[in-house]
Amino acid sequence: MSIKVITDSTSYIPKEIQEDLDLSIVSLNIIVKGTSERELDVNLDQFYSHLKELNEIPTSSQPTPDEMLETFESLVRNGHDIFGVFLSSEMSGTFSNAHMIRDLVLEKYPTANIQLFDSMTNCMQMGYIAIEAAKAAKAGASMDEVIEVATQVKEHSRFLFTPETLDYLKKGGRIGGASALLGNIFQIKPILTVEDGKTTVYTKVRTKKKAIQTFIDKFKEDLTSRELGGVIVHHINNEEDGFLLAQKLEEELKQPVGLQSIGPVIGCHVGPGSIGIAYYTK
Repeated sequence: MSIKVITDSTSYIPKEIQEDLDLSIVSLNIIVKGTSERELDVNLDQFYSHLKELNEIPTSSQPTPDEMLETFESLVRNGHDIFGVFLSSEMSGTFSNAHMIRDLVLEKYPTANIQLFDSMTNCMQMGYIAIEAAKAAKAGASMDEVIEVATQVKEHSRFLFTPETLDYLKKGGRIGGASALLGNIFQIKPILTVEDGKTTVYTKVRTKKKAIQTFIDKFKEDLTSRELGGVIVHHINNEEDGFLLAQKLEEELKQPVGLQSIGPVIGCHVGPGSIGIAYYTK
């Protein structure tokens, strides 16, 4: 039996990597004015253009039970073990729902080996967990070895990002109105990260230029004692600034750095214009 990795759409793993590693992706859903659409089916340019016109930010929901059940069951039916990596349980019920789906599959296939992993994060910080787990599985690792690889990436990874405006965090209830107002008046740029499964403030700076330099400084600091495993620049409908950040990292590393857009489930809470960096060390 081979091990196959399942993750969800908020990992935002580049398509070519998904295909190369035969990753299965279950899609969360975005709900705009009562209409639900799979995140994987959303046209990002149209979505973010429309987002600016909305008074309330869209909401999101977990992958449908039918989609998740079919994804799990099809792999088990074809003789595979499953390692599932999902969005932080502190941010979504997706991980909890995966346990219910696993129980349903085990009722029908009691000998199936299905292991679930709470990434405690999102975006490519989660994506790297799934990617490295899939690489290990493809190389013939046991389930215990795959879990160990995933744990190591989880413990030695980081996601730093900064919003263009605090308005979307305010609309989504992520910060209070007073904090949002002060931030906009004084041009404070919070640098956010994910700790203990939740979005939190890493530090605050005055300008986007300073935010980018803070990304690079922390990145370099983390590489002083450990080897780089992977790094990618994220952006939310802001390819121009994302490309500039990727260029700066390439100058430091002397190697290419990928650029990946963030979809609506995460993107609508942080807002268009945001940029960030996700990476892990070995």
